[in-house]
Amino acid sequence: MKLSARNALKGKVKAVNHGAVNTEVVIELDGGTEVVAVITKASAESLGLEAGKEAYAVIKATNVMVGVDH
Repeated sequence: MKLSARNALKGKVKAVNHGAVNTEVVIELDGGTEVVAVITKASAESLGLEAGKEAYAVIKATNVMVGVDH
């Protein structure tokens, strides 16, 4: 797999929660950090996503918001 995105985070699928149209996918990275994505149900089924399977969280954004606590 070769992508133009700079942030491709490899991990393992922790949970796949199907809805009527969309699916929530939880990917656990090394160290325990979790990345949650919402993708179409069709895409999740096409990728064969299930708990324990290796997958990548690919992040490509033109804008990133930054916040701080006061």
